Amino acid sequence: MTALRQATAQRHAELDSRTPLAAEAPDLRAYHDHLRLLEAWLAPIQQWLDRDGDPAGGGPQATLARRDYLGLIRADLAHPALAGMPSLVNGAEVRWPDDGGAAYRWGVAYVIEGSQLGGAVLYKRLAQRLAPHPLGYLRGEGSPGPRWQQFLAGLRGAVSMPEQIEDACRGARQAFDCLITLLNNSSAEPAGRP
Repeated sequence: MTALRQATAQRHAELDSRTPLAAEAPDLRAYHDHLRLLEAWLAPIQQWLDRDGDPAGGGPQATLARRDYLGLIRADLAHPALAGMPSLVNGAEVRWPDDGGAAYRWGVAYVIEGSQLGGAVLYKRLAQRLAPHPLGYLRGEGSPGPRWQQFLAGLRGAVSMPEQIEDACRGARQAFDCLITLLNNSSAEPAGRP
């Protein structure tokens, strides 16, 4: 965990300060753009995970039950409060690399699952402000704490050798970099360095 945190700290901080919901007073438009950004980021990752399964074994897919985060995003986008909003987010998805063993997948999952913790914090901050929208993606499927603990236990059991740790860090950096690339393509002010 320490290596993953250190490998991604700068990228994480840049995204926390630049995503549409980082605005001082985010509105439904900001939520819409946040969802579009995450949809464009997560769609190719999910296709890659679904297509390749867990070829090396020992990856997060063997430990965690699959959650349909894309389904939650798309359900929120279909809510009448967001209907018909044009997107400021560039619709082009970032191509996801075809490589990556189990440790790399753990690194990618670190970013995806970690984002659920951030989503729970955002939900508490925005639920009343953005009502009546249910903010289903941010709310998730209950408290993310138990799933995060399950994830951490699996990560610690599967990623312990120095080469595995570096591969997991590479996967996490790639996941953050793809999101930063999408954000840069959708904004006049670039974030980070993909």
